[in-house]
Amino acid sequence: MAIGNPFGLSHTVTAGIVSAKGRVIGVGPYDNLIQTDAAINPGNSGGPLFNTKGEVVGINTIIIATGQNSGSRCPSTW
Repeated sequence: MAIGNPFGLSHTVTAGIVSAKGRVIGVGPYDNLIQTDAAINPGNSGGPLFNTKGEVVGINTIIIATGQNSGSRCPSTW
């Protein structure tokens, strides 16, 4: 589950599944990403990604514009 403020709309929550961990896409030293299909849009960056226990496991970081419903999050354990 991802929480954010896309397009200035507050209190937005999306849900999805994790499809990969440790994803490397060439963005530099922070290239150990969690890939999920939980939608993230402009304005969601910096919001938390939660697991089913309610624990923060990542931070909304990157939208893959050419992907379909594909976004990446930095792990919260950095």
